[in-house]
Amino acid sequence: MVAAAGQDALAQEFVQFSLEAGVLRFGSFRTKAGRDSPYFFNAGLFDDGAKLGRLAQFYARRIMASGIEFDMLFGPAYKGIPLVAAVAIELARLGRNVPFAYNRKEAKDHGEGGSLVGAPLTGRVLIVDDVMSAGTAARESIAIIEAAGATPHGVALALDRQEMATEKQADGSVRDMPHSAVQYVRSNLGLQVCAIARLTDLLDYLQQQGGDALSAHYAQVQAYRDRYGVED
Repeated sequence: MVAAAGQDALAQEFVQFSLEAGVLRFGSFRTKAGRDSPYFFNAGLFDDGAKLGRLAQFYARRIMASGIEFDMLFGPAYKGIPLVAAVAIELARLGRNVPFAYNRKEAKDHGEGGSLVGAPLTGRVLIVDDVMSAGTAARESIAIIEAAGATPHGVALALDRQEMATEKQADGSVRDMPHSAVQYVRSNLGLQVCAIARLTDLLDYLQQQGGDALSAHYAQVQAYRDRYGVED
């Protein structure tokens, strides 16, 4: 497909790929925040070599275009593990060979021990993850990286949902926040963030492609953004 003027061509290509791969789906889905979403992005369905390889190409292209400086990559368990390995391979193919590491959920008590696998965490670290819901995974990754004496410097995502983050209250209720998880990570945690695509790119794609089915999805996704979206 050809992106319309003013649209992000890489993002449009990625949205189309995600739809063809069955990773991006429309329907009625309950999010972690308890919202009824008309779309769902499941990066776990990039589940064969061809899909993962192409996904890594999108990540590498976006990372290199972002201008974010980094010395190595880190993938948070579990989804970040295959992502960080695949992205490191693609970056090396493009002439940017960097080390990578990832963590285990449970520390190993034999062999080399510990919870980290791969290259030692040093320098400026770029975290590679799929989506960001509340910034919890980013905070956990930051703690791991800082404990190792390295500097968490940025996050690379597949999709920025551009919606309000939530915060659990003392009484157990959940409150919508005026910012997104990505905005929180940028402003409060001080990390740079790049995403292959954002919700606005999905809306652009649905609007551009037209057709009765996509038009219906566009209306539903736009209504969801009107209710829960945040301005950049």
